[in-house]
Amino acid sequence: MKNVLSLAILLLLSVFNSGILFAQKTTEIQYLSGTGKDDTVEWDFFCSDGMQSGKWSKIPVPSCWELQGFGNYNYGRDYKDGKQYYDEHGLYKHTFQVPSQWKTKKVKIVFEGVMTDCEVKINGKLAGEIHQGAFYEFKYDISKLLKYGEENLLEVKVNKMSTNASINSAERNADFWIFGGIYRPVYLEVLPQQFMERVAIDAQANGTVTADVYTNSKKATSIVTKLFDLKGKLVQEFPEAEVEKHEGKLSFKAKATNIKTWNPEKPNLYQLQVSLLDKKGKELHIVSERIGFRTIEIRESDGIYVNGQPIKFKGVNRHSFHPESGRTTSKELSIEHVKMMKDMNMNAVRMSHYPPDTHFLEACDSLGLFVLDELCTWHVPYLDTKVGKKLIKELVTRDVNHPSILMWDNGNESGWNTELDDEFAKWDIQKREVIHPWNVFKKTNTMHYPDYYKFAFDSPSKDKIYFPTEFLHGLYDGGHGAGLDDYWKQMWNMPLAAGGFLWDFADEGVVRTDKGGIIDTDGNHGADGIVGPYGEKEASYFTIKEIWSPIYIADRYIREDFSGTFKVENRYHFTDLDECSMTAKWVNFNGPEGGTDFSMMSESNVELPKLAPLEKGTFSIDKPTNWKSTDALFLKATDIHGKEIFTWSYPVKMAKQVNTDKIKYSKKGSITTTTSNNFIIINADENQFKFSAKTGVLKEVTKKGKLIPIKEGPILLGNKTELEDVKIKSSDDKVEITAWFKKRKKYHDWDGNHEMTQDFFKWNIHPNGILDLHVEIRNQKIVEEYIGISFSFPEEEVKGMKWLGDGPYRVWSNRMKGTQFKVWENDYNNTITGQPGFVYPEFKGFFSNLYWMKLNGKNNNGFTVYCHSDLTFLRMLTPEQPADYGRGAAVTKFPEGDISFVKNIPAMGTKFMPAEQSGPQGSSKKYFGNTDEPIVVELTFQF
Repeated sequence: MKNVLSLAILLLLSVFNSGILFAQKTTEIQYLSGTGKDDTVEWDFFCSDGMQSGKWSKIPVPSCWELQGFGNYNYGRDYKDGKQYYDEHGLYKHTFQVPSQWKTKKVKIVFEGVMTDCEVKINGKLAGEIHQGAFYEFKYDISKLLKYGEENLLEVKVNKMSTNASINSAERNADFWIFGGIYRPVYLEVLPQQFMERVAIDAQANGTVTADVYTNSKKATSIVTKLFDLKGKLVQEFPEAEVEKHEGKLSFKAKATNIKTWNPEKPNLYQLQVSLLDKKGKELHIVSERIGFRTIEIRESDGIYVNGQPIKFKGVNRHSFHPESGRTTSKELSIEHVKMMKDMNMNAVRMSHYPPDTHFLEACDSLGLFVLDELCTWHVPYLDTKVGKKLIKELVTRDVNHPSILMWDNGNESGWNTELDDEFAKWDIQKREVIHPWNVFKKTNTMHYPDYYKFAFDSPSKDKIYFPTEFLHGLYDGGHGAGLDDYWKQMWNMPLAAGGFLWDFADEGVVRTDKGGIIDTDGNHGADGIVGPYGEKEASYFTIKEIWSPIYIADRYIREDFSGTFKVENRYHFTDLDECSMTAKWVNFNGPEGGTDFSMMSESNVELPKLAPLEKGTFSIDKPTNWKSTDALFLKATDIHGKEIFTWSYPVKMAKQVNTDKIKYSKKGSITTTTSNNFIIINADENQFKFSAKTGVLKEVTKKGKLIPIKEGPILLGNKTELEDVKIKSSDDKVEITAWFKKRKKYHDWDGNHEMTQDFFKWNIHPNGILDLHVEIRNQKIVEEYIGISFSFPEEEVKGMKWLGDGPYRVWSNRMKGTQFKVWENDYNNTITGQPGFVYPEFKGFFSNLYWMKLNGKNNNGFTVYCHSDLTFLRMLTPEQPADYGRGAAVTKFPEGDISFVKNIPAMGTKFMPAEQSGPQGSSKKYFGNTDEPIVVELTFQF
């Protein structure tokens, strides 16, 4: 027994000592600050000017000092408005301990990001030269400056404005918020004396691994590498590699077998462990790097290929930003943002306009997004060559091993210093290509904000691979989803189009600690996100999700002869369609007095066809015997990771079929008609209706003596003739009021034909107080004005609405996708998209495919209306519009009245173009086509 116990103790000691030895050979990290916005450490702080200036106090690190109530705020474009640029500086002090055993180590202090010029002292002595450039990681060897086993003093001076004018031009005269401070983490990096400075890796899709190990160790002679999966399981141990020795660098090549490649759909990752050995085979230093095996090719006048597969970017621009902490973010926020992008079925993100936190790139690696990583230089004048070379080195050496990064951006929108183009390759073992966002450069054309018709490529650069690194600018409710359907049809089908990057992900609305905590987007500069500052989802979020769905289902309608077959296209790049799953649900909805839930009538799994990426085919769903009695069909697609791709909805019944059993006509009760003072007064059950005897227009509704304030309708939108007569017809079971407009020729250009057409509307008032309305308006082939009817209802009396139709978001004619057909309920709000408040969905606007709507009044004075005319839009009140909407990021013309039922709606433009330039769906002209039959709107009101 004693022998067994002794053996166990020896084994435990062996394992323990092995762990100690391993730890001694790896890199240790000791944070001096916190790790992000939700994990900070207080340091002493002095601000030279502005809020809380001129005195020592405390500040959390990391942070932007303006968000902590220090200094002054600036937006990068303030010079255009003649505003002052503040140049306060901050002084930081922090004490820290280092253990005495670190004397035998190499100790570096690492700053992940400081705005902007940074001077560092340890125990009163400079750690190195002042660092310039806000978005780049830098470090100093402080081994000789430390007091081991004692307390040490760290002092940092930060100037928010740089002494280098080109840095200010590149980083601080830009179209985004600019801050000051140590805004990313600070830590000590503790290394063995013989260490690897860094390891740069190129892992190709065929398993070839090439690596450069940068070291100044004189003892290092060889390298051993092992490949692990992310759970720590050994995948492959490579034989001791043949090493090519260069000054300050060892290079090796190996071949991995049976590996899974990295791509955004299947982001397979590994850990490559690299051990630096001396001539006796003793491990000097061990480093692990997370890698993905993938190959990037930009084939001239052909396309962008990843792992041999042509790809198209479904991308967005993204700032590193949070409203309460500015540029200080967190790993959790990075993951949240990447998950939202993936939820929108995006596969790419552009770093705008600077390198992000490393944890954002790690999230892109692990969750799967292509990345364009960017040197921060915005417009002109651009970075000078000397400092630019230094910053490119810092950018590339930090980010080189991320498989998500496909290209480097040398600045933004003419901010490229062409003398720097070749600098990226000096530090990038993968030799990724460099682009000039907004420019034609080498193999690519990345022109920003093209209108739809630019896709003709009728230019000297039509042989270039085209992907706009910014398009469909999302100011307020403009751009993004509005126009994307038209754009994407072009981008998807044109061989040299490689997708694009929407502008941008989130509204840059910052908390103003100098203005009582308001959210400030600096007017129309920062209000351009798909989501709000806190991630509030705008309508475009769901439009993008549908349009960019990798499972593309051709538009279709369900009618009596529905076959159950759908046309489908696999728009994945790396996934077969049958790897995904789909369910079909046949459902029935509640009526206006019920809830927003639904009853499941039938559910079944859908067998998706085995389609390789980019292939087309069909799939069929099971039709239960009672399918025609259901209200709608839902098709929900789920990806290989169990995430919803999209849920499509299809009405089964026409509007009149759904509404018929919900309206109860009754001959019980009395109905009386009187005419007085030019009013037709009808009493029906508990209701009294007043109509104009001259026009037939509804003037007043009361129920049990309580005013229901709907009136002044119907106004016939699109009617071009004068009112001719109003007729009243009474019977025991109803009263009819018909307003006839003057007749006109049905065919104005057909001399031999004398047929006439006549617009009219007819009220049917029933004894139980139900009110039917039938309207006919002469059709037109091409329509530019609204066609339909309107009523007045005071906005101040509206509490909310419940409806059966598409929702929960409003639509524009060029942003129709992303909704679902079901019962929705929204409370009233007066949201202006992109402006503080950020309450979504917006209550006011156009809602498609209305079947019925119950308006909730603030004083129990609402009503229910059933719409029996298919493909009718509900207009609910008039959305308030922003003042500074650029060329087209607002709709300024709405129908008369407050509540409308129309057959056509307007489109939404962008900051840089009117809606007409966004494609066919953005046209102000709607083709109705048939002039033989009138436009019909049929409604039933219940009070």
